[in-house]
Amino acid sequence: MANIQKICLLGFGEVGQALAADLLAQGPFLELCAFDKQFLVADSPAAQALQAHSGVKAALWADQAAQGCQLVISAVTAAQALAAAESVLPGLEAGAFFLELNSVSPGTKQAVADKVAAAGGRFVEASIMSPIEPKRLQAPILLGGAHAREFLPLGLQLGFAGMQFCSDALGQAAATKMCRSVMIKGMEALLTESLLSARHYGVEQTVLESLNNLFPLPNWPEHARYMISRSLEHGVRRAEEMREVCLTVSEAGIDPLMSQGCVERQAWAAQFKDALQQDDLNPMLDAIIHQNQSQE
Repeated sequence: MANIQKICLLGFGEVGQALAADLLAQGPFLELCAFDKQFLVADSPAAQALQAHSGVKAALWADQAAQGCQLVISAVTAAQALAAAESVLPGLEAGAFFLELNSVSPGTKQAVADKVAAAGGRFVEASIMSPIEPKRLQAPILLGGAHAREFLPLGLQLGFAGMQFCSDALGQAAATKMCRSVMIKGMEALLTESLLSARHYGVEQTVLESLNNLFPLPNWPEHARYMISRSLEHGVRRAEEMREVCLTVSEAGIDPLMSQGCVERQAWAAQFKDALQQDDLNPMLDAIIHQNQSQE
């Protein structure tokens, strides 16, 4: 691989693990060094996942992970995006690309870009426009900023088949992602609130049938279960992203009334992760309702 032989991966959650596995599968020419602050916690999900990725070298410190790398990929939670960038910059090689994958506002992207530029790096704004699964390395990703055109062919060579150029102007890719999240995460929150209430009154089937009249889908109960499950499994992370969405909407001069409500519902949903054990919609709703009532 010309130009990129060593990559630093910041963050080893769902996205980081998928990228690590797929990047290493590209061939032996690539070296991957990762840092996640949870690596130091023996029983943490990140530390356990690291054991299953034998080709990934773990670093003790973020700046250590970046040393000698031609590319740094930041895939942390939205709330940690700026701090993660600041932690890695002392070890950033001059001219190294910094691919910012996190779901944050245009303003946050700009703040990270300023830090990277001051450290001599080349910042590339990136927004993943779908869940990382099932497409993983081939997920659609919009690139933006002054170095986006330059990085795009390198990204494609690394296997990022879904990458495409968005804009030379920083913030356009992030705005696209954030405005999409108003809808996607908002729908998750709305379905959670609607169907939990409908289940209480025994009208969930009628509600789902009425939704199918306006938004035809092959299997609305299955679709609803999937969307609600995303909040249960990733509610904390989604709430962080929606706080960035609120910033994005505010930066546009709009009061983020709906997005702020979504922050609260996503954060609330995260406490009911055990309900994911139920494979069907109604048992999952019942599990949430039962746990919620037991807490009152």
